Order: sequence, then C-alpha cells, then structure tokens
Amino acid sequence: MKILFVSVEVSPFAKVGGLADVAGSLPSQLAALGHDVRVVCPRYRIIEEDSRFDLKPASGPFNVRLNKNWNVQATVETTVHDGVEHWFIDGDDFFASATSSATIYQNGVEKYLFFSEAVLAATQAMHWTPDIIHANDWHTGLIPLLMRARHGRTWENTVSVFTIHNFAYQGEFGPEILDMLELSRAHFNHHETEAYGALNFLKTGCVFADMATTVSPRYAQEIQTPEFGNRLEGLMRHLSEEDRLAGILNGIDQREFNPAADRRLAKAFDAANPSGKADCKRALRERLGLAEGDKPIIGVVSRLSHQKGLDVLASSAKHLVEMGFQLVVQGLGDSNLVDAWRTLAAANPDDIGFVEAFDETMAMSVYAGSDFFAMPSRFEPCGLGQMIALRYGTLPIVRRTGGLADTIREGKNGFVFQQAEPVDLINACQRALEVYRSPEWPEFVVKALSEDFGWTESAKQYSALYQRMLNQRREAICA
Repeated sequence: MKILFVSVEVSPFAKVGGLADVAGSLPSQLAALGHDVRVVCPRYRIIEEDSRFDLKPASGPFNVRLNKNWNVQATVETTVHDGVEHWFIDGDDFFASATSSATIYQNGVEKYLFFSEAVLAATQAMHWTPDIIHANDWHTGLIPLLMRARHGRTWENTVSVFTIHNFAYQGEFGPEILDMLELSRAHFNHHETEAYGALNFLKTGCVFADMATTVSPRYAQEIQTPEFGNRLEGLMRHLSEEDRLAGILNGIDQREFNPAADRRLAKAFDAANPSGKADCKRALRERLGLAEGDKPIIGVVSRLSHQKGLDVLASSAKHLVEMGFQLVVQGLGDSNLVDAWRTLAAANPDDIGFVEAFDETMAMSVYAGSDFFAMPSRFEPCGLGQMIALRYGTLPIVRRTGGLADTIREGKNGFVFQQAEPVDLINACQRALEVYRSPEWPEFVVKALSEDFGWTESAKQYSALYQRMLNQRREAICA
C-alpha cells in the first residue's frame, strides 16, 4: 500500500511532544512491512535552519486554491530519513515564524487551512497518489472533509484515517472557516462539523474519515464516557457502533531509547549488564546536588499541568521525602505548578531536585538515573514516558487510565493506583518502596530492561486496519 502520513510535527525535524515521536517512528516501521510510505509536515524555519537536514526541492511551485480570491504558490522539499521520504510544504511563509519548538503552534488557524489543502495538492504535484491518507490530531482534521466534500472524485479510491492523540485539544473556530474554503455551510450541523456552536476540527476529522483511531485501546473506550469524552462521547459511541473507532497502542523507537548505546548517559547499561544504572543514579544526584545514600529516586519528565497530575505529586512530596524517597522533576508548564516545585526544591535541597527546562539530555539522565518514574495523570491517551522509563530500567508508578492502564501491571512492571489523589499515590509509592528494599529488586530492574514496547506489533495492527478499510472502500465502489 501507498501511505501518506500527515503530521504538523515530526521527530527529529520539529518536535513539541509525543505526536512528533509517533510521526517520527511509526512510518519507518510501516515501511519495514513493505509499504510505500511518505511523511508530510510543514517546512518550519526551525527545519530550514538546522544544518543536520539536507532538504532538496522536489517540484516546481504549484497552486493551492483556498478560495477564488485566495491562491497560494506552494513548494515541496524532500529528504530521506530512516528509510522514509519526508515532504516539507511551505507557501506564503506560513511557517517562517516557527524558529523554535515553542513557536510551532503560534500564529492562528490559517496555516492549517493552507496545510490541509496543500497536502492534497502536493500529491498531484509529486505525481504520487496514496491508497491511505493518515492524518493526525486536530490540526489536520479538515483533510478528510476536503477529500470527500471538495475533491470527491479525485480521492474516491483513497481511504482516510484520522488519529486522535489527545481528546482535550479539539481545535474550535467559527463556521466562517467553511466560507474561507468555499465549503457549504450545510456541513455546519450537529452531525458533521458543529460542536456547541463552533466548527470543531477534531470532530470533523472523526466524522469524515473512514476510520478514527486513538493511541491506546483503553482510551478508545474512555472517550465514549462523559468523564473523558469532552462533550463528544455520543459521537464516539456512534463511531464505535459503526466499527469506525479503534485503539492501537503507541510504541517507542527502541533504537533512539537504548541505554546500551545512549551517549547522553553517564554510563551504558542493559539487561545483561545493568550495573551502569547505579553510575547514572550517582551522576543525577551529583548534577542536582542531592544527598548521597541508598534512597530511591522518583523521577518525572513531564509538562507541568493539571492533566499530568503534577499537583497531586506536589501535594505528596513532603510525605514521600519523609518515607525515604528523593524526587527529581523536570518540566515546563503552569506557573502555579512551577512555583510549587521551586518552593519544594528550595525547602528540601538534599532530596528534591527541580529542573525548569525542556532538555533532552537532562531528561534521559532522569529516566536512567531514577529508580521509579511517576505519572499520576488524570487522563493519558497513551503516554510514552512509562515505556521510555521501562526501557531504562526505571519502574513506573502510574494512575490507572488510558495507555498507562494498557502498559503497566501492578507488581509486575510497575505500580498502579486508581484515583488522582495524594493518598492513592502515596500508597502506591509505599508498595514500590517495599519492593525496592526487598532482595528481588535487582530482578525487577532486569525485567523492566527486558520489556518490549517497540512499534513492531502496533505497525502490524495499523497495516491490517489500512487493508481492511481499503478493501471496504473498494467493495463499496464496486457495489
């Protein structure tokens, strides 16, 4: 199959969060299964100015028609990464202001209107028509609508798949978006694009795509409930009843996250020779000025937000220190949480380290140097942190939600609690502490290092899903 994978961030070119990791690793696994895969992303200035990437012009300028008064001359540049051809689209300097990861999502919705239409136009300019267009997150939610409502015959034989990476972010704007694209206002209704008075990009993608997916099986179930459905749980139940909603667990690139070869670490280690993990723990303590000793370290690498439950951990921090833990938290986010962790670190310099930064080298030091990794999330569509932590021999302590529930098994490869409350978290940490102090602790570390959360199985599931949807479309056309 010919697969076009569409994302507004793709690692290593432009990364803000987990979406980039998925877009940077799943396509190569699909290619390894024999598929012809292309990845398409905006050409941000951050990519253009990075000397690591050798982008080459791939076509002459081509026209992207948004409406009769709005035509944009677009270009495609390409490079091959990890055996997959990547396309980078630009026009009218829509993405020129993105000079860093922090600025990728700035400057309004118009750039996503252009990108959505340009993705479809680029396939024509590149003389390459995919069997599958796999769009990701709300920024690309208009692509399935454009395929069916604006270019129906052109894309009649192509299947669209739309993946929800986080249901909390839906992209809501006024119905005039349809006018800007010369699409009928008839689409602005309860069944198609409208949601509580706004045009909802995520809903649009789910409604018009042939298949909607989430990034873990449990999350596909959770978003059908009022607690996690963000007012669209009825639509999700409808899609599930139509067999148009599936959950496929994300994976991680185990070549990138490999403690045996990671040069960012103080010392390499693996399941066969785990002793280097102790060196990484000493290095982490030294870097942050924490006291030496035999205390276990609970690490965190996260956005500091209510979703991630970092307020729950902050409320528990003093108790955890009294229990005998040290805490290391790295992240950026809500100012009240930043202030809380600054205060905790200042008051407990021997036992709490806080790094207010997005620093990948430091992040890997936390993953490798910690004994446990806390993810007290209120909701978590998939979560990659727990998978990376296990890859580095660090046992997760997680709330039972979304992909955390799908990957972590109580007392086997981590510790699981039910409610995002300090008492539940503290009890889970107490169980973790008992295991840490037991003779079996080294075996737990080796088992963690032996876990496999690569993309192989999930890529096979996506491949089977694509083929099933393609067969159904062909049958429908023939009928």
